Amino acid sequence: MSDARTQTYANHRRYFPLFHYFAFPIVAVNVVMTGIAAVRGPNRATIWSFILALGIAAGFLAFRTMVLIVQTRVIRLEQRLRLVALLPDHLRTRIGELRVPQLVGLRFASDAELPTLVERCLAGELKTADDVKRAVTTWQPDFLRA
Repeated sequence: MSDARTQTYANHRRYFPLFHYFAFPIVAVNVVMTGIAAVRGPNRATIWSFILALGIAAGFLAFRTMVLIVQTRVIRLEQRLRLVALLPDHLRTRIGELRVPQLVGLRFASDAELPTLVERCLAGELKTADDVKRAVTTWQPDFLRA
């Protein structure tokens, strides 16, 4: 999937409008409304409606979390394969020392700057995905995210 937009650290966050701006707000408002109804008129029906609303909200959060876990696993695999192909021998043997957040951040780095960023990660200079993403100078866009 190609996208003509330029992606940078400032605009790289991905929002899925159907989930973030429609479905989940409706579920959240439903939790609040059924909670208010359960407090104002506690009976079996209002309490059960509130419990059901909490269950639906928990399900939404669980679904989102599962998607992000799978995405992270794919990114980890993809980056390890990319690093094997691009790193010099002395760094290739240390790929296993990189933590998942570092690998997640490295996906935005261009091939040319990847070895330098890996060295900085291994030296402890870049610890989080955000640290790595902020250090990227030539951004490689990733528009295929969940």
